[in-house]
Amino acid sequence: MPQSRDNEDVLRVVGRPDVMEIGPIIYATQVLLPEQTQLRPGGVANLFKRDTRVERSTDQPDPFPGAADVAGHAETQALRISVENPDLRIIMTVTEGIYRIVGRRSAGIAALADLAGKRIGVVENTSSAYFLHRMLGSIELSETDVVIVPLRTHEMTSAIVAGEVDAIAIWEPISERACAALGADAIEFQNPRTYRELYNLNTTVQALADPHKRAQIVRLVRALIDAARQSETAPEKIWPLVAARSGLPLELVAASWPHHRFPAALPDDLLDVLVAEETWLAAKAGRSARPREVLAQLIDASVLAEAREESLADPSAGNARQF
Repeated sequence: MPQSRDNEDVLRVVGRPDVMEIGPIIYATQVLLPEQTQLRPGGVANLFKRDTRVERSTDQPDPFPGAADVAGHAETQALRISVENPDLRIIMTVTEGIYRIVGRRSAGIAALADLAGKRIGVVENTSSAYFLHRMLGSIELSETDVVIVPLRTHEMTSAIVAGEVDAIAIWEPISERACAALGADAIEFQNPRTYRELYNLNTTVQALADPHKRAQIVRLVRALIDAARQSETAPEKIWPLVAARSGLPLELVAASWPHHRFPAALPDDLLDVLVAEETWLAAKAGRSARPREVLAQLIDASVLAEAREESLADPSAGNARQF
């Protein structure tokens, strides 16, 4: 009989199931560490035992509220949640998402500057809204120069096809789905030098201070390093796992995949990204931005360093490599 998974020997992992960024986490938990981990929908708020909801096409509550040990989520949400929960720690950037603005040529959009005055759909208070902010800023426009239309992810494709918005700024696979639906009428803009999402693995000070839990987290990080390599060299082994987990068509997953990178590292500019984004988020929330030295405390590089050291000492430690 299968053993219960709800015990201290299992690392409880959460992440949104319908984004491509979670691919390495799915592979690491289902293929490399199936007996040592449990993956359920959720985000960074679950690290602090909040009853959260996964932003998706239904209003059903998250089936795994609270009690998560680690969480995959974009840097935007880590910044938002860490205001009230400064014990949050970013320990790895698993995936970088290269977002796209998708517009309708028939709305008079031929260049990025043509977005001025246009209706643009975003999911408010998320990385997609910050992406739009950065892209507009790159041509000296601001959010006041466009009409922001708050949408949920499942509304975006229908909204742009129906002409309710002129463009959308969003992550995958929504961008890919919108491009396919618009066909020749689609035009897209992206610039990873201006913004790329940092989809991080997050945990807490308390989890890292627990020797048993820390060892489990280090083991997962080692597995994620392998999973990131797999995501780049043989992604066709991961696509079916993502499709099954998310309910998305396999062909949509495959088509969306090239708009991602899989560093499994801590980028050199991570703190710079957090500092710039904190300014934007603080203004939106009507609060003071936290200084650089405070944000620096959110990054813990020790877990990744430990995982790499153990991998060098014993490349087979902690997981069964499957390539």
